[in-house]
Amino acid sequence: MKMTLKKSILGAVVLAGSVFGTLSVANAAGGDNDYEDKHVHWHFNGWNGSFDRAAAQRGYQVYREVCASCHQLKHLAFRHLGDEGAPFYDKKYPNPNDNPIVKGFAADWTIEDIDIDTGDVIDRKGIPADYFPPIYPNAAAAAASNNGKAPPDLSVMVKARTGGADYVYNVLISYKDDDPTYNKKMGGLIAMANPLSDGLVEYADGTEATVDQMAKDVTEFLAWSADPKMEARKSLGFATMLYLLILTILLFLSYRTVWRNVKH
Repeated sequence: MKMTLKKSILGAVVLAGSVFGTLSVANAAGGDNDYEDKHVHWHFNGWNGSFDRAAAQRGYQVYREVCASCHQLKHLAFRHLGDEGAPFYDKKYPNPNDNPIVKGFAADWTIEDIDIDTGDVIDRKGIPADYFPPIYPNAAAAAASNNGKAPPDLSVMVKARTGGADYVYNVLISYKDDDPTYNKKMGGLIAMANPLSDGLVEYADGTEATVDQMAKDVTEFLAWSADPKMEARKSLGFATMLYLLILTILLFLSYRTVWRNVKH
C-alpha cells in the first residue's frame, strides 16, 4: 500500500513537471518578449460601435489584391458585401444581388461549376449568390505551396484569435525589416512571409497605402466579415433595453397605484 502511494505521488510530480515544462516552452514560443502590442481605437468596439465603411472598403481591396492569393473567406458570399450594414451597401439596391458593385466583385472571381447539360466541370464568372471560392484544391496543396502550413481561412479570424482585431493588426505590422519571415508578434519564423509593403496597392480613394494603413484597413474588413450583423444586433439590443426600462417604470407605477391603499 505504501509503495503504491509513493509511486502515485512520484508519478504526479513527474507529470506536473512535464506539463509545466511544456507550458513554459509554449509560452516562450508565443511571442517576442521585447514586442509590445500596439492598440488601435477600433470604431466597432463598444456598445454603440459601428464599422468604418471607407476603411472596410479599402480593406476589401487589400484582401482581394494581397491576401486572396492564399486565404479564403469560406463563410462569406459575395452578396454579403452589399447587405445592410456591409461595406458596399447601397440603399438604392436593398437586394444585394442587384447591386452593380457586388456584381462586379463577384465577376472578378472564377467559380468551378457543373455544366447541367453535359455534367462536365466548367469555370464561370462568379455571381452575388456564390460564396468566395477555395484558393487551393485541398489542404495538402495549400500546405505544399506555403512552407508546409495551410493558410487559415480569414472569414472569422478576428473572432477566432485572442486579442481580436489587435491580434490581426499586430501580426501584419510586426515583421522584422531585415527578415520578412520573422514575426515579432509570433516570436519567431512563421510560414507567412511579410505580405505588406508601402505602396503595394493603389487605393481607389487616393489614401496613401502605407503598411500601417493597409493593416488597419484589412483588419477593419475582416472584423466586419467575422460579425457582419454586429450593427443590427447592437441597434436591436439598445431598443430592447430601452423597451425593458420603460416597461419596468410602468410596472412600478402600476404597482404603486394598485396597492396605494393597502398597508404593508
